[in-house]
Amino acid sequence: FRGNTRVEEACEMYTRAANMFKIAKNWSAAGNAFCQAAKLHMQLQSKHDSATSFVDAGNAYKKADPQEAINCLNAAIDIYTDMGRFTIAAKHHITIAEIYEAELVDIEKAIAHYEQAADYYKGEESNRQVVVVKDSANKCLLKVAAYAAQLEQYQKAIEIYEQVGTNTMDNPLLKYSAKEYFFKAALCHFIVDELNAKLALEKYEEMFPAFTDSRECKLLKKLLEAHEEQNCEAYTEAVKEFDSISRLDQWLTTMLLRIKKSIQGEGDGDLK
Repeated sequence: FRGNTRVEEACEMYTRAANMFKIAKNWSAAGNAFCQAAKLHMQLQSKHDSATSFVDAGNAYKKADPQEAINCLNAAIDIYTDMGRFTIAAKHHITIAEIYEAELVDIEKAIAHYEQAADYYKGEESNRQVVVVKDSANKCLLKVAAYAAQLEQYQKAIEIYEQVGTNTMDNPLLKYSAKEYFFKAALCHFIVDELNAKLALEKYEEMFPAFTDSRECKLLKKLLEAHEEQNCEAYTEAVKEFDSISRLDQWLTTMLLRIKKSIQGEGDGDLK
């Protein structure tokens, strides 16, 4: 019994030290102290406290050592999944994915963690917060789709955009977003094959009639026509007109440029 008391006291001291290091902005030392506390909590069979300390360690390390932050967050995830706390584990997978995106610039690993987060969220859809959990899963999947398309994994991107579009089109709160997902899926089809894009467009209009009147659908039809005629100017004009009302983001600009490059006589690789 006395031994456990001493371990508990050591836990408290490490946590206190970690917080003092945080105040001093000594992030590595803070992370290390939280890690020591986490290991002692585990020794005391206090899984929840151990996971919490590993998360605290990860948050401290994020400011100094991204890889060490990932190691600590993975340790917390292992504990949470062992406890069946998949929603919390999913949130930490997202944090790891964001570190890979912003700090370590490893997109493949970021994709893997977003996919894992989405899987955990999907596994929790049976609970009462089904709409919230579904929305969280969709956000992760959309990140995966965007990166997959950038990496020219178009089939993977198409499947996700179609899946999320289909999931949202019957939801009164989310259906406005469905047109964007079908638009992005069609662009991915277009890069691969013009005929596929035409067939996909027809399918989306049939599935989701509201898509037909959207600016995105009208743009696609103009782009298909310009592409068929190999008319670079008409293609550029259609994009310019769309951009004057809805500003193109980096992802859309990249995809539209890839399509434009397949038009014979395409000029300087600019959309404007």
